[in-house]
Parts: sequence; structure tokens; C-alpha cells
Amino acid sequence: LAEYALHRGLGHRHRARNPFSVEHLKHHATVTWFAPTWKKGIAATLVLAVTAPPLVLWLGPVGWAAAVGFVCSYVSYEWLHRRLHTHPGRTRYGRWARRHHLHHHFARPRKNHGVSSPLWDVVFGTLDVPDTVQVPRAMALPWMLDAGGALRSEFSAEYVLDAGRS
Repeated sequence: LAEYALHRGLGHRHRARNPFSVEHLKHHATVTWFAPTWKKGIAATLVLAVTAPPLVLWLGPVGWAAAVGFVCSYVSYEWLHRRLHTHPGRTRYGRWARRHHLHHHFARPRKNHGVSSPLWDVVFGTLDVPDTVQVPRAMALPWMLDAGGALRSEFSAEYVLDAGRS
């Protein structure tokens, strides 16, 4: 839920009015661009600083574990998100997650805000399942293309290069 809420709420509703949306809009403009690791480290530290005190007050020492677990989830999400952009999917889940997320990037930025799961997209009515993902040629990810710049045949059922969009 935190992943969905941050992505949809801070990333898409505030149009560069907060540090998260500034970075997020850069990422949408250039899908291979990611915020520097030091900025993500600051974000993780802030998340820990904000979540730990109330969790410790509410749960006692177990609250520390919950807060650290939340930060570990954030780090795992960041790893998965980068991986969706930099490597082809090898498993059924990996192929699904790329299609789901890249459709968000290339065609429907107001849909598919859940990167790792469609659960909250279903709950909030933002799920959009495409037959194929239309990929602007200028934004095609390196793993999608062969040496000649054409879509690799193993991805032809899931992606279509769109020469008319940039």
C-alpha cells in the first residue's frame, strides 16, 4: 500500500511540487534514469526516522523490527523497480511486472501505480491490462532491442515498437 500511495500520490498528483515528484517526472521522461543512490539513502533514513518512533511507542522493541522491515521493503522495491527497467523478465512474474509497469510508463501514466503488485490498482480502479505494450522507439530499453535496433523476437508477443512516438 505504501508503494502504491507514494507512487500515485506523491509521484503523479503533485507535478514536481515535492522532491519525490521531481525525481519521478525525470524518470518518466527518461526511463533509464534513476535518482542517485545517495538521495534514496536519505529517503530511507527519513522513512526510518518517521516510522520508528510511533512503531516503538505502539509495539515496544518489536516496533524497531517493524520499522527496519519497512526500510528493507523500500530497498527491495527500489532494487526490483530498477531491475524492471534494466533486465528482461525471466520468470512469469518478471515478464508480468515489466509489462504492467512499462505500460504505465509508455501509455497510461494514470494507471498501474503498483509496481510490484496489482492489488491496490484493483482496489482503487487504476488497473489497466494491455494486450501489448506500445513502446516509443526513442524510449525502448536496451534489453528489448537486437544489435540492429529492432525489437528482439522473444518480446514480440508482449511489446510493439511505435516509430510514431518519441
